[in-house]
Amino acid sequence: MNFLAIDFETADYGADSACAVGLVRVESGVIVTREAHLIRPPRKRMHFEYVHGISWNDVKDKPAFAGVYPRMQELMEGVEFLVAHNARFDKGVLGGCCFSANIDMPTIPFKCTMNLARQVWNIRPTNLPAVCRHFGIRLNHHDATSDAEACAKIMIEVLKAQGKL
Repeated sequence: MNFLAIDFETADYGADSACAVGLVRVESGVIVTREAHLIRPPRKRMHFEYVHGISWNDVKDKPAFAGVYPRMQELMEGVEFLVAHNARFDKGVLGGCCFSANIDMPTIPFKCTMNLARQVWNIRPTNLPAVCRHFGIRLNHHDATSDAEACAKIMIEVLKAQGKL
């Protein structure tokens, strides 16, 4: 079972304001790729710098989403699903960025480890730090790669619990 864990950090409230993406590809229960990409958002305002520490100076010379997307597509090739913790947010950012860049949204289904943690183990609360504590997963929260890797590890636990690994 192959999947890609994805985590976006955003600059502002716009769904198209990705300023970082973490990507972790899993093949047959093993993490095979970990990547992070800084993205120049469409606006200079970095409203959430206090959350993730990414400033305009960090991203002003980085590619816009359209420049990062081809690598994302490569990592999506052959995966059965995308996974994110609070997938509604990350799917919305992916959709907003694709729309703004005039790129077709990928049709790969999303799975949500936040919802799965509730369903499979009845974990409460289900924010990423809480679920990571439950499994002993190290986390540098709001670092896109760390968040995506934690999500990948949670999904591996879900697949084990479901007898799929």
